[in-house]
Amino acid sequence: MILPSVGKALLALLLLTPLMTPALAQVTVLDQAQDNAGAPPSPPPVCGTQPLAIARMSWPSAALLAEIHARLLAAHFGCEIKVIPGDLAATGSSMGSTGQPGVAPEMWINRIAEVWNPAIEAQMVRPAGPSYAEANFEGWFIPDYVAGAHPELTGAAGLAAALPTLNGGGKVRFVSCPADWACALINRNLVRAYGLDNLVELVEPANRFEMDTLIGEAVSRQEAIVFYYWQPNAVLAQFGFHPLDMGAYDEAKAKCLASLSCASPAPSAFAPETVVVALSEWVFTDIPAIAGYFQRSALPLAEMNGLLAQLNTPGATIEGVAERFVAERGDIWRKWVGSEAP
Repeated sequence: MILPSVGKALLALLLLTPLMTPALAQVTVLDQAQDNAGAPPSPPPVCGTQPLAIARMSWPSAALLAEIHARLLAAHFGCEIKVIPGDLAATGSSMGSTGQPGVAPEMWINRIAEVWNPAIEAQMVRPAGPSYAEANFEGWFIPDYVAGAHPELTGAAGLAAALPTLNGGGKVRFVSCPADWACALINRNLVRAYGLDNLVELVEPANRFEMDTLIGEAVSRQEAIVFYYWQPNAVLAQFGFHPLDMGAYDEAKAKCLASLSCASPAPSAFAPETVVVALSEWVFTDIPAIAGYFQRSALPLAEMNGLLAQLNTPGATIEGVAERFVAERGDIWRKWVGSEAP
């Protein structure tokens, strides 16, 4: 009969199936293993497996840099960022001893040489590059309306010829810094060095507030003035100011300018400052793409002056100004991100 034969065949097939299934499963596993063996390994995270700590110093420019870099690294490199409070000496010491935090975006290393130099020698820290595109942070300035009326006045060396024409033949006010600041002595000697003693009325305000008030009042009156200031600073972006070329920096002349006994002062630019993005050494070795980002991240001083001016507007916050920079100034930060971002 046909049906019993079919039944026997089905019974035989059912008996064989359990014996065949493990073999088929084994072949499947081997095939999958071979497939996985040919696949490239997953690349390691660009920022490593731990959060990258960035020091946010207490002064506004350094705080802005910390928040800006935190946002760009998270958005374009997929980094997990931890922004932590920082202090110039304490952060430098911690980076030199523990390697943490990994980043300090605005480190004024001349001011903590006793901490920074041993950390460099121990190969615990390294500068990635300058925080700012310029190294001269102090100088003399004139308002834009003076610069526009006298395009020939581009440097401090031209003041002796230009000043008699700026204020109807009268003395032009030179707003210096408070008398107990080191810059006041330097400015006094520079006035002598440029032969301006009888051409300027040297004003040394009592404090920073009076200094800003004097400058602001002069601008509101469209007064022809010359003044000393430093960067980064919101004041230089709130009004239209032009820096005067102070010439080259000469160490010997600058040393004399800073001395009460300087008998024959000669012109020199103010001493440049070394302000760097400081990285713990492990950032260079473990996450080199991030070190490369910071090596390209110098910000123009004029841009930081503008950010600080934004911060002075009612309701502004460090975080809000940082987010606005990221949203609007891709023309600057895209060069930092470069082609290394995933």
